[in-house]
Amino acid sequence: MKKTARNLLRIMLAVLAAALLGGCLYLNSLMPIITGYAAKNLASAVFVSGREPADVEALDLHFSFIKFTRNRVDFEKRTVTSRFLWSKSTAVFREGYGVTLLRGRGKDREALLAQSWPLPSDGAATETFRGGAPAALTTGDSDLTAGDSALATGDSAPAAEIVRGGAPPALAAGDSALTARLEPVARALVDERAYNGHPFAFVVLHKGAVVAERYDKGIGPDTQLLSWSMAKSFTNALTGIMAGDGMVDIHAPLGIPEWQQDARKDITLNDLLQMQSGLEWNEDYGNRSDVNLMLHRETDMGAYAQSKPLRYTPGTHWYYSSGSTNIVMRALRSRFPSDEAFLAYLNGRLFAPLGIRNPHFEPDMSGTPVASSYLYATARDYARFGQMFLDDGCVAGKRILPEGWVDYSVTPASDSKGGYGAFFWLNRDKSIADAPEDMFSCFGHDGQRIFIIPSKELVAVVLGYSNLPDHMIAFDRLLKDILAQLP
Repeated sequence: MKKTARNLLRIMLAVLAAALLGGCLYLNSLMPIITGYAAKNLASAVFVSGREPADVEALDLHFSFIKFTRNRVDFEKRTVTSRFLWSKSTAVFREGYGVTLLRGRGKDREALLAQSWPLPSDGAATETFRGGAPAALTTGDSDLTAGDSALATGDSAPAAEIVRGGAPPALAAGDSALTARLEPVARALVDERAYNGHPFAFVVLHKGAVVAERYDKGIGPDTQLLSWSMAKSFTNALTGIMAGDGMVDIHAPLGIPEWQQDARKDITLNDLLQMQSGLEWNEDYGNRSDVNLMLHRETDMGAYAQSKPLRYTPGTHWYYSSGSTNIVMRALRSRFPSDEAFLAYLNGRLFAPLGIRNPHFEPDMSGTPVASSYLYATARDYARFGQMFLDDGCVAGKRILPEGWVDYSVTPASDSKGGYGAFFWLNRDKSIADAPEDMFSCFGHDGQRIFIIPSKELVAVVLGYSNLPDHMIAFDRLLKDILAQLP
């Protein structure tokens, strides 16, 4: 009997030891996510947005294991180091680039820290940059399926006007009577938080003019704020511009070398833009998921996402994947001979025509902007972007996106049940019941929104920290109240 009891005790101790070991191994696998999230987001909030570290820790980082991190902000080196138990992560701010989470050791890290921003950044500098991009096709060609997706080499490139620094073009003030009617809504949203959440910024455009604008304490018109997944829609716009220039064909197989030996070879940019690539992906933000590992562990996020195996036939199943957007951005970047050429095109063909000055589209360690998540711009910048899509891809009468691109962007993906287009959310499914069906939107984590309503000539931007499950803004009620004030 005693021998049996001893054996049972040994088994129980072995099981307990295995459970403890498994728990420690799992916790260790979470360490890059816990410390990486804290370091990256605190660094961007402090060095890009200009917020106070204590405010960020008390609000943005006050959840789950993240609230237990110990964070050190070095204002001289412009770094943040976050520690939790035996792990630490460091994120660094670089002028022009924004913040990058450092991963790996040795030469890769040294090379990144040695990089300097290649574009003009002082005053209202303007220059024409010519890189190794292919000769431009006629902008405005509505046949977006045409063109060779391969990059032609040579010196003939579409000129990209680079505008950095200086004040952005002013947005016109709108109908004063409408502004007065919207003032109680703006005050209730931002000051009183009557719609729940913690909004930082609120801007409404009607017929292209500002009719409401309000900011939280410490935030202003020049504060650059995080897009989270609204960056996906900017990636849509860049894809459209490159399609119009004949640099990519959204309906042709993407041609990624690692995909050529299996069925992934058939995946197109269109499949990725519509979130129907078929690639395996877990977008759960609350655990050791693909999206968390990608954002907080990987040095090349697009490469990580494109390494995933195929789960479904491309173009047949819709499910949300931040990895898809980083694959797209990596593919777009590959069409250029250098980071300098790519950044010149991105800034000259998208940001400058919109009047967006000095945005931070933060890169991973490979140098590619993290298209799924990490754009910093002002509330008015996001409103300008929404207005461009409201105006069928034009800014001040000048076409930026090729003709037909906005219509393509709001065409429902085949398996989305009317809820998703091409890196834009749709309201064909009436997911926001009190908004018109023609509304399309940019959604970002923790309550970032750009609502675009063509039938009402309206763009509304909300930015802040409004997290699920208890603090999400009541957007349906907010939009209902905004629309009720329109003439």
